[in-house]
Amino acid sequence: MRPKLAFPGMVRVPGRAARSSVACLAFVLVLAAAFWAGVVWVAASLLTLFSGGY
Repeated sequence: MRPKLAFPGMVRVPGRAARSSVACLAFVLVLAAAFWAGVVWVAASLLTLFSGGY
């Protein structure tokens, strides 16, 4: 017998949870890489600006 859900909607399929977790982790890693690439770019731009362009 299916348990009553607190919120109506689809019941999760056990196999999808692992794929969803891996996809979420990959997305977070891409965001982190983009963030640090931006930090490096801003730092390099500021160093170039304050060093007189050399």
